[in-house]
Amino acid sequence: MFLADVIGTVVAPVQHPSLEGRTQLLLRPLSPTGEAAGKTRVAIDHVGAGVGDRVIVIDEGNSGRQLLGGAELPIKTIVVGIVDAIEHLGKVVYDHRAHPPLERRS
Repeated sequence: MFLADVIGTVVAPVQHPSLEGRTQLLLRPLSPTGEAAGKTRVAIDHVGAGVGDRVIVIDEGNSGRQLLGGAELPIKTIVVGIVDAIEHLGKVVYDHRAHPPLERRS
């Protein structure tokens, strides 16, 4: 599992049939304190996340297929939670109320 910020959506008019009707999100992986931590990824949304949300991501195919109910699904990375707050080493390092979604930041 890892943390990430949702930085966009992906529209793929031609895709595997099992992905039809599923939202695909563009993610920026993060460290617990919010620094960039890895390459940008695309994930299937399972919780209704959107641009600007900080999310919890599973990046392991078997777990993703179990969540979506199909052993043959070509899925590896899935958003499974929207983060309200993160406490790290006794300090709150992220609180969604203090971080407006990206499209509302000036």
